[in-house]
Amino acid sequence: MQRCLEIPRVVFIEEQGVDEHLELDGLEDACIHFLVWHEEGEPLHRAVGTARLWTDDQGRAKAQRVAVLADARGSGAGRRLMRRLEATARERGHTRLDLGVQLEAIAFYEALGYRAYGDEFDDAGIPHRMMERELSD
Repeated sequence: MQRCLEIPRVVFIEEQGVDEHLELDGLEDACIHFLVWHEEGEPLHRAVGTARLWTDDQGRAKAQRVAVLADARGSGAGRRLMRRLEATARERGHTRLDLGVQLEAIAFYEALGYRAYGDEFDDAGIPHRMMERELSD
């Protein structure tokens, strides 16, 4: 769990300047957490990305806190991370996955089959859009 909190701290708090109180929301125990490495079998402290899967009180699956360290971006780690998260959501009976995405990351998620919907919104001072992906394929 420590590494699952450490990576978003680096990406969101240190790199992007998000207020620490906004980043830690108390939902950690209600989520399934994921880590990704450059190569399988590496130790925990070498993980380069993390995300969490949360099911809201209406039963919708949401990917949250998706974060990949700067030196691992473009390596495929984010794609592998999202595919594992999607597979877990599917295994849990979900047919759709939602997530709030920073505007600069929309193209990444579109390449993974996500579709933006709704209006732009502010999250921690950063412009976002909601995106969704059907999990039936």
